[in-house]
Amino acid sequence: MSNRALEAPHDPSNEAGAYDRFGLFHAALRARFNLFLVVALWLLIVAGSLGWNLHQAERHREALARESARSFFDLLLITRRWNARHEGVYVPVTPETPPNPYLKDPRREIRVDEGLTLTKVNPAYMTRVLAELAAERSGVQFHITSLKPIRPQNTPHPWEVEALRAFEQGTKEWVEFYRQGDQEGYHYMAPLITEKPCLKCHAEQGYELGNVRGGISVTLPTLTPIPWKGLVVSHALVGLAGVVFILLLGRMLARAYGDLRRQAVFDALTSIPNRRFFIEHLVHELRRGRREQVPLALLICDIDDFKSYNDTFGHQAGDRCLRAVADLLRESLQRGSDFCARYGGEEFVVVLPNTTLKGALRVAERIRESVSGLGMWHPASSRGIVTISIGVAGEPAGAQDPDHESLIRRADEALYRAKERGRNRVEVHGALISDGE
Repeated sequence: MSNRALEAPHDPSNEAGAYDRFGLFHAALRARFNLFLVVALWLLIVAGSLGWNLHQAERHREALARESARSFFDLLLITRRWNARHEGVYVPVTPETPPNPYLKDPRREIRVDEGLTLTKVNPAYMTRVLAELAAERSGVQFHITSLKPIRPQNTPHPWEVEALRAFEQGTKEWVEFYRQGDQEGYHYMAPLITEKPCLKCHAEQGYELGNVRGGISVTLPTLTPIPWKGLVVSHALVGLAGVVFILLLGRMLARAYGDLRRQAVFDALTSIPNRRFFIEHLVHELRRGRREQVPLALLICDIDDFKSYNDTFGHQAGDRCLRAVADLLRESLQRGSDFCARYGGEEFVVVLPNTTLKGALRVAERIRESVSGLGMWHPASSRGIVTISIGVAGEPAGAQDPDHESLIRRADEALYRAKERGRNRVEVHGALISDGE
């Protein structure tokens, strides 16, 4: 009895059993790895885009806050210069606009009549009044201050002290974000430079023309929020859509690659593997047999008098004959590890792993009888039907450094003897010693 292992019957629907294991498996691994790299690269691009957009939104918000605060400051500066050129302006004394106790001017108040007294409003006083109006209407806060304030209310805040010192070192503007509770605001400050009209009130403090005598801060208590939720959601949707597209495209490419791979290793006429894949598979099985200490057998089959069959019936009939023999070979293999291929022309090969020469001889005889059993008419054959000759060779268990070329040559020599001895027969290369050989 042969030592061919008892395995599950061969599934004819799984034409590429060995091909799937040794070709598609590795190709699928490579394809999945490459697909993973593409998905990771796409997600990295989307994440980079999200970060860039958030950064740009932050810069835009900062630029908008700076320009808004700078506009407030410039408007105040223009108003102050107009006031200073007129050496102050007079307004009626009211509870909201009392005389400025810190203004040293003999004409600080002018009594017009019993019901009307005017008081001089200098640039600093006017700035404070405008700041109160702005705070009431928009919440924007102005603060005129100095490192040497005359009025206690003009004492600088800690961050203003830092800004004023920076102005004395040449800094032109001072900006910073701040947070109060859940609200984020913006501080802006620019220096007040001593001009000629300013010296009338500030010369006694030691200021000279061009000196930094203080600054005006503008505080924006609320800022336009960054639309981070919208950006995150939109980028997440774009990222997800891209991943789905990549996966679908990857699946299509994998199928296309699989079809190309099948075309590369399968014979187009007979739909069984071709010579190229047969060599790859044979080398693989020989190495596996050496590792596992099991024998391997090879069958080379050749259709007898096939040229005369083609000459008699034409190439189309010859193609149908080749397909019929290929289908019979595939169906005759009883184990998933067995393998057949078209070797070239009218020659076919069968690889039988874990099979001794005696076991291979039984398989070869079954194949020969099955081809004869097809009963395809062949008038040029001595038997009147299509027959096949088979050469068998094997590598015994434990063979050291098995050579696939040597095995093919020995099987081909056995096939040559079968042809010489009358065709429609099986010849074995080497002696049949025992089932355990």
